[in-house]
Amino acid sequence: MTTWSVREVPVPTSLEDADATLLHGLVAAQNELTREVWGTDDFATTPARALSQLRHQEYARRVRLVAVDDDADPADPAQVLGIARMDLPLTDNTHTGWLDLGVRRTARRRGIGSALHAAALDVARAAGRTRLMSETEQAVEPPPGPGTLAAPTGEGRVAADDPSVRFALAHGWDLEQVARHSRLELPVDPDVLAAHHDAAAQAAGPDYRPVTWWDATPDAWVTQMAELHTRMSTDEPTAGLDVEEELWDADRVRSDDAEALGRDERLLTTAIEHVPTGRLAAYSAFMLPPHTDAFVWQEDTLVLREHRGHRLGMLAKTVQLRELAEHRPAVRRVSTWNAEENRWMLAINIALGFRPAGGSGVWQRTLEPSA
Repeated sequence: MTTWSVREVPVPTSLEDADATLLHGLVAAQNELTREVWGTDDFATTPARALSQLRHQEYARRVRLVAVDDDADPADPAQVLGIARMDLPLTDNTHTGWLDLGVRRTARRRGIGSALHAAALDVARAAGRTRLMSETEQAVEPPPGPGTLAAPTGEGRVAADDPSVRFALAHGWDLEQVARHSRLELPVDPDVLAAHHDAAAQAAGPDYRPVTWWDATPDAWVTQMAELHTRMSTDEPTAGLDVEEELWDADRVRSDDAEALGRDERLLTTAIEHVPTGRLAAYSAFMLPPHTDAFVWQEDTLVLREHRGHRLGMLAKTVQLRELAEHRPAVRRVSTWNAEENRWMLAINIALGFRPAGGSGVWQRTLEPSA
């Protein structure tokens, strides 16, 4: 029987150094687990992204644990059998943390997942955390009926016999929310996009003006984008998750942009300016990963509550899709996640052509103090 042990991934000086082996192994295992669920490399991560996350810990402590085969060649990344990735916020929500955990298929049913889980919880307790959040992924949301577990929000389900769901339940986690993964196939018919854009622009009227930029947030908007990020943290539905408002300022926006650009990701943002006040009222963001030209992440979309009812969400998204089509015509797929109870944003996505394509269960666990 192969022996294994749990270790923390060090921060290597470069991806070519000998001490980067565990980081490469973590990335390979994470991508294998992602591919197993989704059957695609669209959601793959990269060693550069993993290294960047470990190097930039100004706003969150990032702990990366791996279970390694003790009998394997220490220079072989394949020695990594399982992973636990935990982010512990440092400037807000300092009672919480987010945990992502998985074990390669060939190494399961040997207690590796439970060992990684226990080690991660020990780190969280030592950091004074009382709540952890995590997600389980599903390529298809099951229909209502026996064998499913429904979210307390009344919207969305997960399969009770899914191994990750069984693991979560066995280890003291509670399902709080289900998020829908939606997929948009590109290109969108230009006439359909134009019709949605024109109707939204008419509803918005002259008081609202789209502003679009690539990559780093312009200095003119950075403080207002910090305010929008802060509002995003509480305006999106969070069900029973014990989360508080995030604290964003201009430095955090610049840091977040620089971190993404430093790992060769591209950013495309469309904001909506309220012309009479010169304030931003809404925004929508794309992230273009470096490992493929065919896929884009749809990230945050927010319309401030005081500006809703003017179809600003649709306006921002249509302007952004036009910009993407003009400058990145090779993109063929866009993916986004929304809480199942976020009917307003889901309606916009559905009208644009996004279709349900699985999703995730969002879980929470209370941490009891160490004995």
